Amino acid sequence: MTPIFNHVAVIGAGAMGRGIAQIAAQAGSQVWLYDTQAEAMQKARDAVFQVWDTLATKGRLDADTVTAYKTRLHTAAILEDLKSCNLVVEAIVERLDIKKSLFVELENLLPAPVVLVTNTSSISVTAIAAGLKRPEQFAGYHFFNPVPLMKVVEVIAGLKTNSEVCERLTAYAKQMGHTAVQANDTPGFIVNHAGRGYGTEALRAVSEGVADFATIDRILKDQVGFKLGPFELFDLTALDVSHPVMESIYNQYYQEPRYRPSVITAQRLAGGVVGKKVGQGFYNYVDGKAVVPADQLVPDVKEFPPVWVSPRASRRIELLQLLKDLGANIETGASPSPQALTLVAPLGFDVTTVAVVERLDPARTIGIDMLFDDAATKRRVLATNPATRSDMRDAAHALFAKDGKAVSVIRDSGGFITQRVVANIVNIASDMCQQRVCTPNDLDVAVTLGLGYPLGPLALGDKLGPTNVLEVLFNLQTVYGDPRYRPSPWLRRRGAIGLSLLHTED
Repeated sequence: MTPIFNHVAVIGAGAMGRGIAQIAAQAGSQVWLYDTQAEAMQKARDAVFQVWDTLATKGRLDADTVTAYKTRLHTAAILEDLKSCNLVVEAIVERLDIKKSLFVELENLLPAPVVLVTNTSSISVTAIAAGLKRPEQFAGYHFFNPVPLMKVVEVIAGLKTNSEVCERLTAYAKQMGHTAVQANDTPGFIVNHAGRGYGTEALRAVSEGVADFATIDRILKDQVGFKLGPFELFDLTALDVSHPVMESIYNQYYQEPRYRPSVITAQRLAGGVVGKKVGQGFYNYVDGKAVVPADQLVPDVKEFPPVWVSPRASRRIELLQLLKDLGANIETGASPSPQALTLVAPLGFDVTTVAVVERLDPARTIGIDMLFDDAATKRRVLATNPATRSDMRDAAHALFAKDGKAVSVIRDSGGFITQRVVANIVNIASDMCQQRVCTPNDLDVAVTLGLGYPLGPLALGDKLGPTNVLEVLFNLQTVYGDPRYRPSPWLRRRGAIGLSLLHTED
C-alpha cells in the first residue's frame, strides 16, 4: 500500500516524536526525525531500532521487515533536510510562542503543498496557525503516549483548516494502524476535555474528607470497572503534566465551574510530589511499585440488628433481595423499629438530608450506593452521616461483607463517589455534544481508546439511564448549590423523551 504521505518529518525526539516516527515508518513512509539536540535525535532513532529488534526476537516481526523499517527512518541535521517532506509533524514543548515560531520558519522553508500538523494536547490549533500564510494547510494531529500502543489520534481542524487536509490525515492514521477521531478546535479537544469529569470530581471528594485516595481508587475500579483509579492515573501521568492541563482547560473556558482545578494538585506540584516517576505522588513507590494502604477491615459483629429499607430507596427490590440473600432479618413495617438498622439508597442526595426529610433516626441510618446493579460490581459502598452510631456502621459493614464482596464505608457527602464521578463524566460528554466538539460516536471511541474507560461516557449514560444521571445531577445541585452540576441541555432533552445518548444527534 502506498502511504498517503510518503515523506514525513517529525520534529521533536522525545517520547511522542519517537513514537510517531516509529508508526509512520511502519506505514511505509520515509521518515526524517529532527531535533535541535543531535544527541537526543540519535538516541531516539536507536530506541526505535531497539523496539523493532525486540519485536523480531519475540517473533512478531521477521528480519526483512525490520530491515525495511530501519531503512525508512532517518535523522535530519538541519531543517533544510526536510524539503522533500509532504507532511511535517511537530512534537515539541507545549509553548505557543515556540510552536508558532517553528511553523512560520517551516512554512517559509518548505514547498506550498506541505501539510503542517501539531501534536499539541491543549493549545488552540487556530492560535498556532494565526501567523501562517497558509493556515488552510495546518491542523492538529494529537497522538497519545505511548504512541504505538495508544491506537487513537485526534484530527483537529483549526478555524481555517481545509477539510481535505483532515480527510487525508484521517486516512493516513488508518494506514499507521490507528483510529482517527475528528474534533473541532476547542480546549482539550476530545480526550483531555472528556477526562475532566474523572480526576477533578475525585479531588473534590477528597477535599471534602469523604474518603482517602486509595479508597476512592478502589471504589471507582471495583464499582465501575476503570482500569486505574483517578489517583493512580495522576501518579502515572504525573502532576507536572496533568495539573497544567487542568488549569489550561479551565482558563480557556473562562473559569467554567465544571473544570475547576484543585488546590490539592497545585500544592503537590509545588512540592515536587508529582507521581511515580519521582517515587512519590498520591502513593509512595518502592522499586517502581505503589505502596497501597490496606483495605478497611470487616468488623467482627456477633449479633446483627433487624434491617429496614426506605421505600424511596433506589433499586429497592434488588436491595431487599440482596439483604435476603445475606440472611438479614428484614423489617416490613411502614417505619423502622427502635432497634433497626435503617438503610437509604439515594441518588445524588446525602444521607443526612434523606434522614431528615424522611424523618428517620440519623443515629441508625446508613446509605448504600445502588446506582449500579450490585451483581455487576466488585465492591459495595456505604456512607455514614455525622450522627451514625459506630455499632450501626459496623453492623452494616459486616452484613454487606457476608458473601465475601469488598465493602468501603465513606463519610457523608452529596452523592456517593461513584455517582458524583460518573454523573460528571456523562454530563461533560453531553455538553461536548451540545458544543459540537465532535460526534457522539467519535467521543465514545476516543475516550475508550484514549483513556481506557470500560465504556464511553455516552454508553455509560445509556447503561444507567439518562433519567438516573439527571436525578443525580439535579440532587447534587440542590445539595451543593454549585453550577458545576448543572445538567447539559443536550442531556436534559434526551432524558426528557427517553432517547439514547450515543446514537442520537440534534
